[in-house]
Amino acid sequence: MMKKTIGLLAASIVLSTAVSAKEQPPEQFFGGSFSGSIKIATDYVFRGESEVVDGEIPAVQGSFTWAHEDGAYAGLFASTNKFASTPDIYAVVGPYIGQAGQLGDSGINYNVMVFHYMYPGADNLDYTELWIKASKKFGALNLELEITPTLNEWFGVDGWYGVNYAIHPSTTFDNGVNLSGSIGYQGLSGQGAEGWTHWNLGVNKDFYGLNIDARYHDSDVDSSHQVYGSADGLKIFDQRVVFSISKSF
Repeated sequence: MMKKTIGLLAASIVLSTAVSAKEQPPEQFFGGSFSGSIKIATDYVFRGESEVVDGEIPAVQGSFTWAHEDGAYAGLFASTNKFASTPDIYAVVGPYIGQAGQLGDSGINYNVMVFHYMYPGADNLDYTELWIKASKKFGALNLELEITPTLNEWFGVDGWYGVNYAIHPSTTFDNGVNLSGSIGYQGLSGQGAEGWTHWNLGVNKDFYGLNIDARYHDSDVDSSHQVYGSADGLKIFDQRVVFSISKSF
């Protein structure tokens, strides 16, 4: 099944490259247009945590979005996913809906999105987050702020709720190389819960319609952590460098 998934995504990259080469205008549908992306990476790291058990399975992702001209959008995200404690999980699927735009003439862009995480093959792990982002350019520097609370119990754990706070700076050089990073704190409340700090720094650049990215990830999780202080937890929170290739269409 995994081989079929990777083969389909690889074929989609080739097809989307051919479509892009024709430079066809996007089809309009109810006042909006469709776009998507496909990514293959050495790992899938989310807020400092490997979502594929330290690269145990391939990291393959895709998204498909409809966006209206007034900034409203909706779409679907999917990725390979695996947790050591739940071996039956091999994917995460995330439908989302949101609104993006600019606050008047302030130069401040906003993006508010509801994202629902679903894990086929497992019960009671699904949960929902509200992503709230605001960004502004200061010369060559783009600075984005994020606050992302859970709207229900985190991974279905009784009484656990989370809020992720993060800053995402980025800049693009004259040669087209983009330098970007992130530092954040995944807050987690509830009996026996404990948050963690996570960060990443990387570079990416477009080559022949493909985006190549190399990124370093790390966190402050250690053996004293109440949630991830075990051997398996430390493994998925290890520092790592991730290489990825993605295609937007």
